[in-house]
Amino acid sequence: MTEGTGLHAGDLPDDLTAAEAGMWQAFRIGSVYDLGSGDAVVDDPHGGHPWGPERSVRARIVCWLLLDGPPALAGRVSSLKLRGVRITGTLDLAGGTVTPYVELRGCRFDDEVRLPEARFTTLRLIDCSVPRLEAARVHTEGDLHLPRCRFQNGLRLTDAHIGTDLMLNQAVVYRDRTGRSIAADGMTVGQDLQAELLESHGELSLRSAKVGVSLSLRGARLSNPYARLALNAPQLTVERTLYLTPAGVGSPLLSGTTPARGTRIQRFECLGGLRLDDGRFGDAVDLERARFTFTEDQELSLRRVQTPELRFLGDRPPIGKVVLSGARVVNLVDHAGSWPETGNLHMGGFAYENLVPQGPFPLTRRLGWVAAATAEYNPEPYERLAAVLRSAGEDEDAREVLLAKQRRRRETLPLAAKLWGYAQDWTVAYGYRPGRAAVWMAVLWAAGTLAFAHAGHPPANPANHPAWSPALFTLDLLLPVIDLGQVGQWQLHGSWQWLAAAMILLGWILATTVAAGATRLLRRG
Repeated sequence: MTEGTGLHAGDLPDDLTAAEAGMWQAFRIGSVYDLGSGDAVVDDPHGGHPWGPERSVRARIVCWLLLDGPPALAGRVSSLKLRGVRITGTLDLAGGTVTPYVELRGCRFDDEVRLPEARFTTLRLIDCSVPRLEAARVHTEGDLHLPRCRFQNGLRLTDAHIGTDLMLNQAVVYRDRTGRSIAADGMTVGQDLQAELLESHGELSLRSAKVGVSLSLRGARLSNPYARLALNAPQLTVERTLYLTPAGVGSPLLSGTTPARGTRIQRFECLGGLRLDDGRFGDAVDLERARFTFTEDQELSLRRVQTPELRFLGDRPPIGKVVLSGARVVNLVDHAGSWPETGNLHMGGFAYENLVPQGPFPLTRRLGWVAAATAEYNPEPYERLAAVLRSAGEDEDAREVLLAKQRRRRETLPLAAKLWGYAQDWTVAYGYRPGRAAVWMAVLWAAGTLAFAHAGHPPANPANHPAWSPALFTLDLLLPVIDLGQVGQWQLHGSWQWLAAAMILLGWILATTVAAGATRLLRRG
């Protein structure tokens, strides 16, 4: 055969097999070329049943058709639509421009498919068995569809440009020699990236990828337990929503619709670390019912993520960390059972504007949430929570949070400062419960009045002294700044002197703690 020479337009090359000749003619009329047997077991491209020469075509003939094929018959549009075909040899279209529409369904490739820097209008490989797809910097004007395909040695889409949608629904991808299942760093997808019910064995890498609408990993299972990351996607940009949520299994549902009653649900599961650091998401990051299984050194990392809404509604990871350091969200939608235990949650610099709890999330549990994020004392998470509660009109809860902050801080202080802290807590609750000062003052005043009513009180100046009043005398002792003209007018002896001194000391302590609390409140305001 002399490819590209010696043939008139539409001539059939001499050395084609019967299967290839049929494919050649189907290409010219744009029809589906189906070599299936009709037996589902035999036709399964992922099964072990052998496909012989009667349903095999050479990869180089496929390349010839796509790069320099015969013209279409009159009134037809040439396209390659294969079903149940085995492609032998390496399909290598590297750097080529493929104009015809390409759809291969239920086909089996003996060797890898090479598409680096190739250009397509639309490319669809559906339910195909592919040893490896090498498609770095591939460019499609329309869709790239790879649903239900199986890739035994990985899939590479580094720096690929997909004009509209990339579909990987129900695909099964195994790791390559570098440990990656899907390498798609720097990839750009014009509209949706759908990878629902994807099964990934290895690292799914989406570093610096950009998705024009939404990225759906509903019901996906990402497994890479013996390495650090199952999903590695720092600096990922998604214009709408990232879905790590359940999907209906076994029903032809459109993405995002509510499954019909009785439909089996498969959750998003991640066996290995997940990294979304510095990601930008235009609508939300949705983790509803997501399940994470980590080792001690693996984590769900959302460092410096920015999104209007974070729906943190998955299962609590039994081990491993959740890191939200530096993240910024508007609405934090969560429930109490989603957050990890103390020491496994890090929220330094985590900023959120509204809390939208799903289900019961009392303030005591919320304070435990903050405590879990601060193995060592850090005021910032307490202050952030208090500010959010105050902006929602929950002033009393905000004061409780700030009081909890002071009590947590007290445990880090030296003994003398810690004792002073206890004094402030017992008296006025660090200024966050100022009504306590009046209660303590009333108790001390009443007790002093009753005691000094029985005290001997000879006047210091018998010729000129006011009338004796135990109540005024006690009040003069308790008020360290105001002089009511009582203390210097009377002489006390013995234990009464000590009681007066104790009243003066208690008055100073009470006044000082009130002043410290007031200063704190004014500074907060």
